[in-house]
Amino acid sequence: MRLFGHHSGILFLSLLLSALFLEPAHGIIVTPDFPREGVLEPDNRGAINPNIDYERFTGRVSDKDQSSRILKVQVENNNTKFFRAGDLAYFKVNLKDSRKFCKGFVRAVEDFYFTIYVDSFSPCYSTSEYFRRGTVLNFYSPILAQRVYEATKFREQLIVKKDDFLKQLNDINNFLWTFDQQKVKVAAEYDERINQLRREKRKAIDDMISLKQERLVLQNELKRRLDELDGSLKYYRVERQELMTDRWNMDHDKGLPFPQRPIPMKEPPKL
Repeated sequence: MRLFGHHSGILFLSLLLSALFLEPAHGIIVTPDFPREGVLEPDNRGAINPNIDYERFTGRVSDKDQSSRILKVQVENNNTKFFRAGDLAYFKVNLKDSRKFCKGFVRAVEDFYFTIYVDSFSPCYSTSEYFRRGTVLNFYSPILAQRVYEATKFREQLIVKKDDFLKQLNDINNFLWTFDQQKVKVAAEYDERINQLRREKRKAIDDMISLKQERLVLQNELKRRLDELDGSLKYYRVERQELMTDRWNMDHDKGLPFPQRPIPMKEPPKL
């Protein structure tokens, strides 16, 4: 017992040292690389996939009438919602591929269900056998592929329209969310423009006042110089020698009434 306990203690110590000082062992765990979204193919925005044959699909008979001519078929793929009343769908009973196609005419459509009218089961099923509910049918319908193609083209137009509406809604939401900030910004811009106009008005008025002061100074200076010129003109005027003629010129200068010509001199009276 002592020997076993001694060996077990050594073994435990060696394992502890290896865990502390040696590199840890790396294990390889094989895990499947599934996509995170949970789908097995890339998203094509609900459009058609060129790798899928939309003409062929399967369905299960969920109900029928007493004559077994009207069948209600359940499908797992809801592309049958694009069927329209009167569309033709060929079908074969599952595991009876050697037989020919039967014809079924669509009567009604709902989600994951559609109702068909079968004219005759003889091409694809034995008339002596009972047609049971739950029978799996393999359908072939070129008209459904055409309906799917038309639907995906129309959906592309709807996507473009939706993107346009979302963009408009995004712009509107951004405006509404930032309305207060934009209101303050616009008010600040107009306040700045108002202050700028006030500064320009004050500057224009100050310039007018300065111009008035300059013009007043210039007016006084011009008056003074005109007075000086009048004095100089009067001083430098040359007087005429003829008295009568000079008197006539003097009347002209003073603005007194006078005839157009000098009055002729009167002769002195004779004694």
